[in-house]
Amino acid sequence: MDYSKYLGSNKSDEKYTPRYAVLPIIKYLSRKARVWCPFDTEHSEFVLTLKEHRFKVVHSHICTGQDFFEYEPERWDVIVSNPPFSNKVAIFERCLGFGKPFALLMSNFWLNDSAPCRLFKEKELELLLFDKRVQYNDLNRVPFGSSYFCHRLLPKQIVFENLTVEKGLSRMHGDMDEMVESLTKYRDKIEWEKK
Repeated sequence: MDYSKYLGSNKSDEKYTPRYAVLPIIKYLSRKARVWCPFDTEHSEFVLTLKEHRFKVVHSHICTGQDFFEYEPERWDVIVSNPPFSNKVAIFERCLGFGKPFALLMSNFWLNDSAPCRLFKEKELELLLFDKRVQYNDLNRVPFGSSYFCHRLLPKQIVFENLTVEKGLSRMHGDMDEMVESLTKYRDKIEWEKK
């Protein structure tokens, strides 16, 4: 219920990663790794693409009752996902607290903040930078660049990758649209019954 309100008010957090933006991180993952995608539905391009490449994947999402700050799967080796942008400091603190490798796709704007310096002062930040912007929507005008902010994953601190931009939205769009529609109908029903 609250999530439908959240989606409506915080659109900057709802960026669904297209498949082509998942592909560059795959070669840096151990083939034996069980990947946790903590901000993803079953139709997330992270989940689908990693499974296509024969990784063991466990996924979770706040909409299915698995809040990242309260839930952790029983077995996992590395986190790979695109987290909500508005709560990035707490997300990175939790990821660093696990002591395991991670790759989080984030806006490069975050490098203008003092938080990365504070969080990674004693731990190594690794960046996987792209030559093009990731198009999270079908408008072809995303106003920011994105990179994978990694820890204990890349072979060196800064790695550059070419991005082959393809048309088409993430399949996760459909999941979230359905969920919001369902939650909105449920909320409207409850409000109508109160009257």
